Amino acid sequence: MSVVMILRVKADPNSLERFANANAEVMEGVARAGREAGAVRHMFAGGDGEVLVIDEWPDEAAFQKFFDSQSDIPRIMQAAGVQSEPQISFYRKLDTPDAF
Repeated sequence: MSVVMILRVKADPNSLERFANANAEVMEGVARAGREAGAVRHMFAGGDGEVLVIDEWPDEAAFQKFFDSQSDIPRIMQAAGVQSEPQISFYRKLDTPDAF
C-alpha cells in the first residue's frame, strides 16, 4: 500500500515558483529521478509563508532513499528561502471508492 508524504517548510511560495520556472531543467531532473525511484505523484503547494511538497510513494523507505540522495533539493530549498528544517510526515493512502 502506498504512502502519501507531506514535507512542510517555512518559505516564500513565490520565490519557489520563480526559481522553478526559471530553472525548469533542474526541477524536471529531480522529478525524473523521483519517478525512477518510485514516486507516483508529486506537487508543490504554497500558503502564507509556507511551502508543502505532496508526493505519493510506494513506501517511506523509497522516499527517504531518494531524498537523501538528491543534491539539487538543498539548492531548491535555498532558492525558496526556506527558513526551517523540513517537517516530513507520512500517511497511509486509504482505499476508498471515491478516490481519483
